[in-house]
Amino acid sequence: MSVAYRFLLAALLIFAGCRLRKLPLRFSARQHGWLALFGLGAFGVSYVFVYYAESHVASGLVAVGYSASPLLGMLGMRAFFGTPMTRRVALASMLGIGGIVAIFYPELSQLRGGTDTAKGALFTALSVIISAFGSIVAHRNQRAGMPLWQGMAWGMFYGGLCALLIGLGSGKALSFSPTLSYILSLAYLAMFGSIIAFASYLTLLKHIGLARAGYIGVMTPVVALFVSAAFEGLRFHALTWVGILISIAGNVLILGSAASPAPRGTPRSS
Repeated sequence: MSVAYRFLLAALLIFAGCRLRKLPLRFSARQHGWLALFGLGAFGVSYVFVYYAESHVASGLVAVGYSASPLLGMLGMRAFFGTPMTRRVALASMLGIGGIVAIFYPELSQLRGGTDTAKGALFTALSVIISAFGSIVAHRNQRAGMPLWQGMAWGMFYGGLCALLIGLGSGKALSFSPTLSYILSLAYLAMFGSIIAFASYLTLLKHIGLARAGYIGVMTPVVALFVSAAFEGLRFHALTWVGILISIAGNVLILGSAASPAPRGTPRSS
């Protein structure tokens, strides 16, 4: 239900902003179909599965799953758009996965085989695959000329509505916590974690392609480590530093070649 509240609130804010800027919000039925697929993949089902996964397993397993985002992006671009696969992106993806495994190895080593672990691994895999599908649809929508803000508004609306239906269908109550901490966290996630973050990601997707933009799945947990060290007293161990260095090396590798060809159908940034 929190996923639904988050994205429905974000959609409402973007719709309001589009109205103030007098941006057109009408799309054809076919376009709405693609926007719904984008919303379900990028905002709705994938986020619900992430929350389910983290209720069964440690966050490290989920982070490892999302570190495969560049590799899945490259495979998706090859399958749907015929974009050539490059050794550079493949190697950078492997470095990203290896770095995240090293960072979270102590956490992963405590996992035990059982129903909870199996459920967590399944939800993680489904979430990563569905999220990658949502990014592929976003790339397709960009190629079709759909505008950023209006597309995000409808996508988040459909994603939030999907999460709401999943919650109601699974017997969850339409409840809301009126505490200050919940309201502030919801507002933060709607504004910064949804509107600003996804506007930045989709802009990045347009300019450098899906595989490279997907590397945020590697760098997000690395950034989270430093935030946790600053505010929660997390202490880094040797493998943490090794994993961070490997992940950064992969990031440099995947972004470092200005001569690499831009993905087919996407403009180069100047």
